[in-house]
Formats: sequence, C-alpha cells, structure tokens
Amino acid sequence: MENQLIRKSYYEAYMEENEKIHPVRVLGAIYMAEQQKELPDLSYIRFAQGEVYFHNKDYETAIFKWENISNELEPWAKKNVADAYFELDCLSTAEGIYKSVKSDNDILNTEVSLRLFWLYSEENKYDAAVKMIKKAVSLKPDYSNVTELARAFFEDHQDWGNAIELAVNEALRTESPLWYDILKAYAEEGRTNTVEPGYFTQVLTELYRLDPTRFEQLAVSLWIGYKGTDFYFSWLKEMHRILAGTEASRSGDWHDLSALFKDTYLELISGKIKLKSLEGIIPLLLTSWIKVTDSAQELAAAAAVLSWNEMFPSSLSAIAMQEAEFLIGRAQSYTHADEKALQLFDSLTGWAKDHNLQVANRLEWIIREVANLTTHHLLIAGTQGSGKSSLINSILGNGLSEEASSAVRVFKDNQEASVIQITDVEIREITEPAELKAAADRNPSGSLFEFGLAAPFLKENKLTVMDTPELDGTYFTRNELFRYTGFADSLLYVVDANKPINGREMDLLSQVHKQSPELRIHILLTNLDSISGEIAAAQLIDDTSEKVNEVFPGAEVFAFSARYESSQQLEDLSQFISLYTQDRVIETERIRKLLFFIRKSIHYLLDKRTEIESGLTESIKWDEDITSKLNGAVHQLEDLQHEKVRSIKKSYSAMKEIIRDELKSQIPELLKGSAETISEDSDFGKIDQELNDDMNTRIKSHIQTAVLPRVYTEMNNWIGFSRGEFNESQAYLDEMAEGFNTLFEEERLRLKCDFKVLEDWSRDADRMTSGYQMEPVNILLRFNPSHFLLKSAGKLLGAIPQNKSMLYNRYKQFVENEDFNEVAETITNKFMQQFELFENSLERDLVLFFREPFHNLNETIQEVKEDMKTSQDSLALMKSNPEVYRDPLKLFEVRLRQYEWMSEADKAPRVKANNL
Repeated sequence: MENQLIRKSYYEAYMEENEKIHPVRVLGAIYMAEQQKELPDLSYIRFAQGEVYFHNKDYETAIFKWENISNELEPWAKKNVADAYFELDCLSTAEGIYKSVKSDNDILNTEVSLRLFWLYSEENKYDAAVKMIKKAVSLKPDYSNVTELARAFFEDHQDWGNAIELAVNEALRTESPLWYDILKAYAEEGRTNTVEPGYFTQVLTELYRLDPTRFEQLAVSLWIGYKGTDFYFSWLKEMHRILAGTEASRSGDWHDLSALFKDTYLELISGKIKLKSLEGIIPLLLTSWIKVTDSAQELAAAAAVLSWNEMFPSSLSAIAMQEAEFLIGRAQSYTHADEKALQLFDSLTGWAKDHNLQVANRLEWIIREVANLTTHHLLIAGTQGSGKSSLINSILGNGLSEEASSAVRVFKDNQEASVIQITDVEIREITEPAELKAAADRNPSGSLFEFGLAAPFLKENKLTVMDTPELDGTYFTRNELFRYTGFADSLLYVVDANKPINGREMDLLSQVHKQSPELRIHILLTNLDSISGEIAAAQLIDDTSEKVNEVFPGAEVFAFSARYESSQQLEDLSQFISLYTQDRVIETERIRKLLFFIRKSIHYLLDKRTEIESGLTESIKWDEDITSKLNGAVHQLEDLQHEKVRSIKKSYSAMKEIIRDELKSQIPELLKGSAETISEDSDFGKIDQELNDDMNTRIKSHIQTAVLPRVYTEMNNWIGFSRGEFNESQAYLDEMAEGFNTLFEEERLRLKCDFKVLEDWSRDADRMTSGYQMEPVNILLRFNPSHFLLKSAGKLLGAIPQNKSMLYNRYKQFVENEDFNEVAETITNKFMQQFELFENSLERDLVLFFREPFHNLNETIQEVKEDMKTSQDSLALMKSNPEVYRDPLKLFEVRLRQYEWMSEADKAPRVKANNL
C-alpha cells in the first residue's frame, strides 16, 4: 500500500479485472456506480482518479480530485497536490502545501522531506535543502537511496562537514565497511583535518572491534591529514586515548601505524617545536608507540622510550619503561646506526647554519673521517727523544716529520701533495713552508694539519696516521694527545729502548685507557740495536711487554730502529699492524666514536651559544665605549678646527694690515713727489691734468713694482705658515686614526684632510699679485677751494711770462703741502678689496679642509651604532627566547641517546652515554 502511494499507483487496485480498458473509463464507471449508493464513499476513487490524471499530466484535474479527499488518504493527497504544483512550477504554493502535511507516518514524512529537498535544490536554497535531506535521513535512513542521495548532494556541493557527519553516523549505525571506507577516502583527500579529532573517537573505537585492519588504515589516513594543522597535537592525544581504551598490542602487526609513530616522533623532536610544547605530548606518543610497535620498529620505539625518560626522568609510565627494557633486551644491534648518526649530524649542522652557528670544523672533520671505514686511524705518541720522528719518517719515506711538529698532524695517502689547516673556525689550504710554520706556531693547540702525500706504506696498509706533539710533561702536549684518543682506532706509543717506559708514562697511558677503554694500546721500542746483545734486547722486550700487559692486556710490543734495513722493518711493521687489526669489528667501534663526537658537537654548540651571548654583551659594551670615544674625537676635531681657523685668519689679518698701513703711508709721499715735474715753463692752464696723470702713473708703478712683490712674498709666507698648521693638524688626526684603528683592529678610520686648499690659495695669491689694473684716480681734478683758485689763476695769468715764476712757486708749494691722506685711503681700500674678499672665504676653505675627517668620524659613529643596535636586538631575542637555541640541542641529544641505545642493544651490560 505504501509503495503504491509513493509511486502514485493506488489506482491499479481498481484495474485488476479491467487491464485492457483505460483507467479513466474504469474509474469513471466505478465513480458513477458508487454515486448511486445511499452513502457513497468517493474519496478513494477520487484519490485514484487524481493519480491517473497526474500521470497523464492533467495536473489541474488531479489537484481538483485530491483536494476533495477526507479519509485516511488525505495527508497523501495533500502531498500529491504539492507534487502537482511542483510540476506546474508553482514552487511557492507547493512548498506551503508540503509544509501543511501532518502525519505520524515516517514514510510519508520522509517523502515530504525529499520533495522539499528537491524543491529547495531547484530554488538554490542550500541551507533549507540540507535541513530537508538530513531530516529525511534521520526519519528513515534505510529508505531507498536516501543516504546515497544525501552523500552525493554534500559531495557535489563540497559540504565536507555534513558529508563526514553522514559517513560517521552511517558507519556507526550500519557497521558497514562501505561507510568506513568512504570516511577513509575523505581523510586521504584532506577533508577531515578541520574536524575536531575527538569527533572520530567513537567510530575508530567501533572499527577496531569490527575490523582492526581497517582501523589501522583509517587511523593512518586521519593522522596524515592532521599533520601540519592546528589539530595535530589534539589528534595525537586522542589517538593515545583511543589505543589506551582498546586491547591493541604488538601482536596486531601494525606496520603502517608503527612507522607513522616513528616518523612523527622524529619530526616532533627535530628541533622545530619548542620543548615546552612537547613535554605533554611526547610521553603519550611513546607510550602508544611501544604498545603497538611492530617488529621492524620495536628497537627504535624502545630506544626512544628509554632515551626520553633518561633526559626527562619519570615522564613515562613504569609499564612503558618495562616494555622498552624488554624489547631492548631481546633486540639485535641496529645495523644502520652509522647512517642514522650521520643523518643526525647533518641535521645538527643544518640547524646550526640556520641559526648563524657553526659546528667546529675540527669536529666535523673528525666525524667525516670516523665515518670512513676504509682506513685505520693510527695515533702515534711518544716523549721527546723517543724516536717518534724517525718512525714517522720511515713510514712516510720523506722528511716531513719536522714540519708543523708542534701541532697535531695527520698523514694520508694522496697522489697530489697538499697541506690543509683545520681549526674550529676555518679550513684553509697552505702552499708555502713558511706559511705552514707560521700557522703552526701561531695556533698549535687549535690546529690540525692534514698532509696528503704519496705514501705507499699508508696505502698498502690502509692507514691514516695521526702524530701528536712529543710529550714533554706540559699540559699542552698532554692535552693534544687526549683530545684525539677518541678518534683513533689504535695508539702506538713510542719508547726509546735506552729509556724504558717509566711510571709516569704508565700513568699517562692508564688515563688514556680510562678515557678511551676500547682504544688498543701498543708499544714500539726504538733504538733496540743500541742494546748490546740479543739476549738483553729480548729481555727488554719481554719486560716491557709484561709491564704493559699488567695494565693493558693484549698489548703488543714491536722493535724498530732507523739503523735496521728499512724495507724489512716496514714489512715487519705492516705485519704487526695487521696482527692487531684483523680481529676488529671496526663498524661497531666507529659507531660509538661517531656518536661520541656528535655529542661533543652538541655540547660545543651549547657552549657556543653561551659564548655568543657573552660576546654580544661585550660587543655592546665595546660599541658604547667606542661611540663615546668617537664622539669625544668629534669634539676634539671641532676644537682643532676652531683653533686653526682662528690662528690662520689672525695671521692673514695681521699680514693684510701691514700691507695696508705701508701702502697708505707711501701714497702721500709718492703724490707729493709729483712737485718735481712742475717748472716755470709748464703750461699752467693744463698743469692740474698733467699733475693728476703723473700722480696716477707714480702710484700704479709703485704698486706694480714694489707693493705686489711684497704682497706676494707675504702671502707665500702666510701660506707656508698655514701649511705648518695643516701638517700639525694632519699629524694629530693621523695619531687619532691610528689609535682608533688599533681598537678596531682594522683600517676603519682615514682622517685625511683636504690639502688642495693650499693649492687653491697659492693660485689665488698668484692671481692677486700678478698685476693690478688700476683705474685713474681723480686726485687734483676734484673740487677744492684752494685748488680751484690756483687753477683759475693759472688760466688767467699763465699767458703772462712774468707771472709764471709766481705760479710755479704756488703750484709747487701746493703739491708739496697738500694733505693726500684721504686719497691714499681711497686708493688703498680699492687695492686691498680683493684681499679682503679672500679673507672672507678663509673660514669656508678651512671647513673644507677638515670636512672629510668630520664625515669619516660621523659615518663611523653611525656604523658602530647600527652594529650595536643589531647586537642589542640579537641579545634581547636570545635572552627573551632562550629555548630557541637550548630546546633543539636538547632534542638533538635525545635523538643521539636513542641511537646509542639502538647501537648497544645487544650488549650486556649496555654502554651508558657518559662512558662513550
């Protein structure tokens, strides 16, 4: 019945005996027959007629029929009316009618919800459509294709939140693998990483009960999706809770999950995340990992648990620790520890580079050498006069033994000769013997010199020989030996046969053994040929061997002498070396050495960080002091400039006034001297013009021949004086620059003044004294009462001969007694004008002279201030955020300890970190 109502095929019940007649005719006949009854019930027939009209797209008639239903089919009739209006595209009317349907029938309500879903989809009312499809799913989730319809709708609209919710609910409801697989696909596509991880707890827990394999697949997919998101740590905590609530164990063969635990652990402790953020998550991660680890990862998991708990005591549960100890106890030694150690070191050096730090080059060189398993590292040591140099010369076949012998030297077989100096801060090639000696003498304790040379003995025996300075009882030589015992595979201690090994040397070797217990120590006796008699020589060898073996069981003694036949001795030495290297498991020993020197590198960086902080503090204080000194230097330079301006200007002003006074006093005498040109025969009508011209000529000639040469001399004397002042200033500034450059330890200041100013002054002096273009001065042609009367008399009386004598005397008396001081003042002022203009420019020129030193000082002050600001910012960052440096190095140490546990897994007792 419900299927008929859904498909609108209720009318088929009336067609069982009338299959060949059209339903309209059949139902019409039935309708007419029913109408003839005393109490006709037409609702059923009308309902059926409405269906037929609907199928034939006569929607108006169908609506008319269905609107007149008053029995139990009325809710279905309303729904059908809405369907008809939907087909007529009267969506608003259809929506209202759908909403008016009231029924307790879940199927009808589901149908209404689906019809409204399609209606809202048609109208692009997404939220309303979502509400209807979710209602349909909740009412009747098993209804034909309703969940598939909902899933397709959500996926088409990329509504992953509702799609995930549907998948989770259906997975829990149906327990169908299909929905779990759909959820896994969503995770793999990255659709789940915005959902709170706790949302998946129940579905994962149920899936573990139903299908552990699918549980692992879904968990891995979700895990990968959460990586790099804000929910990552929440997911890791939730995963721990999920596993803790299940019976999951190592027997489940969780290969993918275990590998993901390992990758996540290594990622978290890579140094990119603050340690404080990890302290609450790593123990949970490790506890879960040790619970479900597979056989491939169980050693790594156990080592991770033990190393973390060592570095952070009591952070892991007793159960986790017991599991880890059990797994370590049954595990085989980790075969790839050397590769992992080098990867760890590369990560360490990369991190250091990113933080403007650097692992000591010497340590890096050692680590790379230790990783090379193709050569045996033989360390040779001995006291002064032991014959060590002769031994090395014999091995190398050349005379290199004295070069840089005050430092540690390494000899390697190489076709091309080379010398490389390796210190903590640099690696450089050395090409000249003098340079080698200077480098070794300058920094013997901090340098290691690698010699590459053609050495057949080294090549045949696959040896790298390290030679330390001869032991002389000083701390330096002893320290250089102890610094490299961890690098060597074997120690060959050279002893002069004439000076048997003494108690102090045995104490030294005991300390070496204590520091490096795995280092094989052997004795080489030199000058054995000097012992008279074979019996005495053999006895010495036996005594030495017995004495040494009491402390170092297995130590061998080898006799050597420069006087023996060289090739035979080298062959014997080769056999000796082969004897004590053939039973070595060098890979295991080298792994320990690698881890040992990586630990030293971590500690070096920790110390470097402290050193950098102290260096920044000292640098800031130094910058402050030097800035204060530089500012003081600027003030001193200002005082110097002021003093020289005053001195040079004063000297010039004094010189100028002397010239002015002399010229001013000489001009009146020159003008009065013109009286000698007057005679009784003079034309007194024109005498004033002639006298005026003569006076101008006299003045011009005097200036040209007497004054200008004198001025030239005085100017040059003044320039010479100024040069002396300039030289004195430059000497003072050179001394100042030298003092500052000594503090800077570089040529930072060059306080050079501009001596071109003197050249300019010399050119100006030449220009001002090379000639004087004097314009004629009106001396006697000016209006003057006495002169006017005399001039008028000359014109009136000059033509009368007897009056000439009188005019001669009067003119001569006038010229000789006239006051020419005003004229002299005028002429002197005009002549001195250019010298005064020159004087006005002196201060500007002197400023130019000192300009470059001022610029250099101020520029240096600014540079120092910028350096200080950079140091202050760096120091503030280091102090405010110390974990930026401390935490990653701590985590590097955790990883290192993990590899130590792994490499020593099959040893009993296991070697602890402080013994490596």
